[in-house]
Amino acid sequence: MVKDIMRTPGSGYPVLALYITTCLLGLAGLIVSARADVVWGAVLGLLAMTGSLVMLCGLFVVNPNESRVLQLFGRYVGTVVEPGLRYANPFFSKAKISLRVRNFETNKVKVNDSHGNPVEIAAVVVWQVVDSAEALFEVDDYSNYVHVQSESALRNLATGYPYDSHGEDVTSLSGDTAVVGQRLQEELHERLDKAGVRVIEARISHLAYAQEIAAAMLQRQQAAAVVAARTQIVEGAVGMVDMALAKLSEKGIVNLDEERKAAMVSNLLVVLCSDRHTQPVVNTGTLYN
Repeated sequence: MVKDIMRTPGSGYPVLALYITTCLLGLAGLIVSARADVVWGAVLGLLAMTGSLVMLCGLFVVNPNESRVLQLFGRYVGTVVEPGLRYANPFFSKAKISLRVRNFETNKVKVNDSHGNPVEIAAVVVWQVVDSAEALFEVDDYSNYVHVQSESALRNLATGYPYDSHGEDVTSLSGDTAVVGQRLQEELHERLDKAGVRVIEARISHLAYAQEIAAAMLQRQQAAAVVAARTQIVEGAVGMVDMALAKLSEKGIVNLDEERKAAMVSNLLVVLCSDRHTQPVVNTGTLYN
């Protein structure tokens, strides 16, 4: 595996000044030789200008958050990251690699979750090249490699979790987005490490049931919400009835036999658990008449 070998070539400004000087001297030699009809002077002038052009090929610029990967006839020589005008062997090829932070959103992919329900999912991935030599030599196109591997990791992640936990103590795609995002980032790091890429962040950006089951799943969620609400109402009503009976007994307001207690419990539960306003009925007789 090819890793970065850092190099710091010399500044290119002295070479640039030498190039300009050589060009001017060569041009002056050509002019003087043409006027004096001296062949060797013209040849020297042409050689000087040709040499200066070859020297010019060794100049290159490194921008901030950018690197240049140097090669000599197919052999990796080193990586330059220090910004500025630099000079190296004119025969070096100098590939440019951006070290800036990048981000993209994957396509919305349809995949079955761990319960077999088809869902649509997409993610935002923030990444950065940290090893220029690996990014250039270990994979064919590192940018395309990141995109393809991100979608593949997202599909694999979605199959390992249910869309919703439905009250169970399990990790779900919709209920534990932070945990799922962290797991996606870890899997992407494993896949992209060989390409010299570091994943800074990965988050789910879109999550929904597939269109063919969306209506049925919405009804299921609504039913689950109704059941949960009713359960909480009943628990609260039972607690209030128990408190009412305890207070009546504690303060000795009225003595109730078991039949009267049952009637009171029934009436209170109807009032507290009903989803509509109850209509009171005044009993002018007794419980037994």
